[in-house]
Amino acid sequence: MEENREMRQVYCDCLIELARKNKNIVIFEADLMKSSGTARFFKEFPDRAFDVGVAEANMMTIAAGMSTYGKIPFCTTFAPFATRRAYDQVFISIGYSKRNVKIVGTDPGISAELNGGTHMPFEDVGIMRNIPGMVVVEPTDANMLEKIMPQIAEHEGPVYVRMFRKKTPKIYQDTEEFDLFKAKEIKKGKDCAIICSGIMVSKAIEAEKALRQKGYDVGILNIATIKPIDKEAIIECAKYTNAIVTAENHNIINGLGSAVAEVLCENYPTPMIRIGVKDEFGEVGKMDYLEQRYQMSASHIEEAVEELIKAKK
Repeated sequence: MEENREMRQVYCDCLIELARKNKNIVIFEADLMKSSGTARFFKEFPDRAFDVGVAEANMMTIAAGMSTYGKIPFCTTFAPFATRRAYDQVFISIGYSKRNVKIVGTDPGISAELNGGTHMPFEDVGIMRNIPGMVVVEPTDANMLEKIMPQIAEHEGPVYVRMFRKKTPKIYQDTEEFDLFKAKEIKKGKDCAIICSGIMVSKAIEAEKALRQKGYDVGILNIATIKPIDKEAIIECAKYTNAIVTAENHNIINGLGSAVAEVLCENYPTPMIRIGVKDEFGEVGKMDYLEQRYQMSASHIEEAVEELIKAKK
């Protein structure tokens, strides 16, 4: 399942390809071109790439202004700076003004690793899904990112992309197709469904394999676009299993788990457990340590599924 391409490499490749076809594609950086992987775009399109320095709030307002002239700006920076730091500018200049700006926040959740708690966004999905009209998407692997980038560029309106920067486990084959606004069922199962996003998809697959050996039939639904969420897919999972576990690299408050719970409460109340960060700040550490620290490993998903299935019986 190892993916040979880093997500940031694929991101830049896609931007360059899109820019070759559409002269309105421009990018903005906050002096993080190396981290974001966009340095090659600067070389190929120097007149369409702008480094605003360490000034994310300014970057959002400039991008919003440029979008009024028909440009399609992609603004890239670390996820906490794209959301927490620049929130008012994103809310007013981009969201309220209905500007066609794409915001890419890198190193979400525990993937910030050694940058530590200040750089570890456990709340960015919650922040961005509060903005009316904002699309919030978290690509699962390089193949998905490559396929949905043209759809993101073509969508008229603001989009927040929560992007893991480095290599991810390969979940999807090169031939797989995606609809930006539809969930992707990886496996159907009758005992329980794991609804997951981002780096937690590979953890869910690992947990499902262990549960299968114990005789359980567990489904996996990958929700990449958290807003607007695919309500029909969630309700179908709930009706088929009557037990839902959500898994996200984010605070369980106002993230994927909350979004799924909102759908279920209003449409098909179902027992569920949310796996993710439980109302805590981040801290320094490598991902394997942080998975255990915040109870986000495959074994934690496995335990939650077993708990629900036993309670159901």
